[in-house]
Order: sequence, then C-alpha cells, then structure tokens
Amino acid sequence: MRTQISRTVSSCFAVLRQIRSIQRSVSRPVLLSLVTSLILSRLDYGSITLVGVPGYLLDRWFPESIKYRLAVLVYHCRNHTAPEYLARDLHWVADDDSRRRLRSSTTQQLKVPRTRLRTVGDRAFQVAGPRVWNALPATVVSAPSLTVFKSHLKTHLFQQQSYKHSH
Repeated sequence: MRTQISRTVSSCFAVLRQIRSIQRSVSRPVLLSLVTSLILSRLDYGSITLVGVPGYLLDRWFPESIKYRLAVLVYHCRNHTAPEYLARDLHWVADDDSRRRLRSSTTQQLKVPRTRLRTVGDRAFQVAGPRVWNALPATVVSAPSLTVFKSHLKTHLFQQQSYKHSH
C-alpha cells in the first residue's frame, strides 16, 4: 500500500506542476476548478481500498474521505440503489430474528461480521462499511434523502476531524 499511496501523491503533485505552468493563461475560478477536479479525482480513485491501512501511511491522505465513500455506499445499499453484489453482503440488525426483542433492533445498525484476518478481512466492504456506518450518529443515518445524508455526513466528519486536530 505504501507504493500505491506514494504513486498517488506523486501523481497529484505532477498535476499541480502542470497546472502551475498554465496559471497565467486562465482565470482564477477556472484554475480552482481544474485543481479541484484533477486532484480530487486522483485522491478519490481507489480511496475506498485504503480502509484499514495503518495511520502512518495515511498521513498524506484524508481518512475522512474514505469514511465518506464507505458511508455513501452503505446508504445506497440501504436504499436499494447500490449494485446487488454489495447490498447482499450487508445484514441489518433489525432483520435478525434473534435480536427482534433487543433495543438494537430499532436502530439502523448493521451486523459487523467477524473476520479471520485483521489485515485483509477487516478491510472488506462487508466489514469496513458496517463499522463506519455504525459509528455514525442517528441524525446522519436517518437522513430522508441522499442529499441530506451527504450534507449531515460531511458536517459530522468535518467536526470529527476538527476535534482530532484540536486535541
């Protein structure tokens, strides 16, 4: 993973160097749009595969971006707008007959399957997705639409990140 991260960071810096060479030829709004779209597309590409990677390797990445992508995928699964192969790996606590009488059956929690291998198994979508989802507050997971969900999710992750940096 170290190689993957280094290549992505190098690619981002290469794009920035290319953009710097044309900065005098384009307006500031166009320049910002270029930076945003080119850099973020490189960061987002494959970022979900970085779940569970040790923190020291993520110094240059944004762990919240990975959580954001996972949470949005789980939201799509919950609302039947995700590919079936992803949705069938998620199991809602409320759907489990053995838990129907428990308080957790009224929440929007997912079951987190046990894994044999922490390094690989914990990074699988059916494990990482529920962990991220279950860590979200009820105000986020109960959002009535994708737009509202994304807005609440970004606010939550931003506040979480700000709290980490202040302590």
